[in-house]
Amino acid sequence: MAYWVAFAAFVLLVTAGLVALTRASAGVVGEGTDDLAAGELLLQTTLSQAVVGALLVAALWVARIPLDALGVAVSAELVAIGVVVGLVLALGNEAAMRVLDSAGLGYDEALRETLTPEETRGWLILCCVALPVVAGFEELLFRGILVGALSAGFGVSPWVLAAASSVVFGAAHTAQGATGVVVTTLLGFALAAAYVLTGSLLVVFVAHYVVNAAEFAAHAR
Repeated sequence: MAYWVAFAAFVLLVTAGLVALTRASAGVVGEGTDDLAAGELLLQTTLSQAVVGALLVAALWVARIPLDALGVAVSAELVAIGVVVGLVLALGNEAAMRVLDSAGLGYDEALRETLTPEETRGWLILCCVALPVVAGFEELLFRGILVGALSAGFGVSPWVLAAASSVVFGAAHTAQGATGVVVTTLLGFALAAAYVLTGSLLVVFVAHYVVNAAEFAAHAR
């Protein structure tokens, strides 16, 4: 039990730090990033999340958290389910943004516009490196650990954790503006619900990747 408590404390500290860092850097997007190439910003984002993700994996190993608690399993069926869930959520995400735009509640697209590549090489890096790392890191933390592992370790309802982690997930996307935080919170809960219902980390990883890739593709400049 001591391992679980120490692990939970470490994860909550990492999560709080991530949210604080995101809030601190939110004002920079759209101003300080104007002169920063998309490739450089992609590299910074990918490396930072890869490093923190590696720390989380190390913490999982040290604390002896079983893979079953995370929902780690691989199969073609789970991948297919993830693609379907991702397409449904991508359509819902796009519809939500259009409704908000028509209501005059602007969705801050500065970050996405900054990260969108202009060349084929940039798209390959985005789709084959950056988006998988981002989806993998965020699903490991916000769904696999904050929902799956903490539910298994402390006997808390996964639905309560799903709701709480989704609020934190939204707070970690303040660079997208207030409207973006709301949309991301709802998306986070949808992903958490899919995770609880399927018990699969792979499903939500694939779904998350599909949502992000579809959003970049739909709004490519």
